[in-house]
Amino acid sequence: MSVEIPQSMDDVVMQVAQRRLHGEQVSEDEVIHQAVQDILQALFDEALEGHYDDVHWAGDNLTVTDIMGKQVGELAPQGTSFIADFRENADALITRLEEETAKIVGGR
Repeated sequence: MSVEIPQSMDDVVMQVAQRRLHGEQVSEDEVIHQAVQDILQALFDEALEGHYDDVHWAGDNLTVTDIMGKQVGELAPQGTSFIADFRENADALITRLEEETAKIVGGR
């Protein structure tokens, strides 16, 4: 996974500080929101050995569409939101995303 994708709250705080240093106004929640999508996208890219599926936000859920545009999966947060899940335990969330990726990729 890319080192630019925050995988912990420490990474989030550091990225917020770096981006603000460059004049960008960004919140921790915005960084986490993008990080969760980027983490799942990276997991799919790794599992499929290339970028064949796309991960998108659909409200509070994440959807996965294949190269033909067909939805092949949808993930919902365990708590109130993926942001809350990340804040509570980023490692557990990443492990869950890894497991869901394996299920979706393996189910085809």
